[in-house]
Amino acid sequence: MNNDAPSYHGYRFPPEIISHAVWLYHRFCLSFRDVEELLAERGIMVTYETVRQWCRKFGPEYARRLKRRQGRLGDTWHLDELFVNIRGQQHYLWRAVDQDGDVIDILLQPRRDRRAAERFFRKLLKGQGGVPRRMVTDKLRSYAAAHRTTMPSVAHDTSQYANNRAEVSHEPTRQRERGMRRFKSMAQAQRFLSVHGITQNLFRVGRHLLRATNYRMLRARAFVVWNAVTCA
Repeated sequence: MNNDAPSYHGYRFPPEIISHAVWLYHRFCLSFRDVEELLAERGIMVTYETVRQWCRKFGPEYARRLKRRQGRLGDTWHLDELFVNIRGQQHYLWRAVDQDGDVIDILLQPRRDRRAAERFFRKLLKGQGGVPRRMVTDKLRSYAAAHRTTMPSVAHDTSQYANNRAEVSHEPTRQRERGMRRFKSMAQAQRFLSVHGITQNLFRVGRHLLRATNYRMLRARAFVVWNAVTCA
């Protein structure tokens, strides 16, 4: 392991088990209790609270390493915001995906005004290291205002149906939100969705578009990357 590797010092279980538990939780629509039972079937006795702590500790660390490894994504950004109810308060989940459907970044904010849009744009620019060739959004005026001040040279498309890719990308979030019986806080939602998005990028290889042999090859490559990132 190099100095940048996740530190498992002080943990009773080996990295292989910890990384597998985190992968199960973020890859599939499972609860912590579901992961506990799947591990128990393999003879690994841990509590769901232990799984929760593993996901809280190592999930963001794995996501950071995966994000550095994937580098810059596509040059067309599809942006959209989703209403998220947290403890009776309405928040907005801003999400950007590229032309291939990979999640570029997300940001949970209490508003969707110009300042919120600008904050999200700056986060995207910092993470990607440059401006896109084209940006696609709906007709929310906050996007147009932030576009003028943050990256006016980028082509901005607001035509009807052009942003379907971003709208479809919200479906896994809604599915997990229902399974978790809503998010409990902004911090928890931001942490979980950041890890969930980057994990889905790695393992979402478009099975319906590939021959079985090519799909298996890409899936095997994804597992190799996951094991390298988690040092398992």
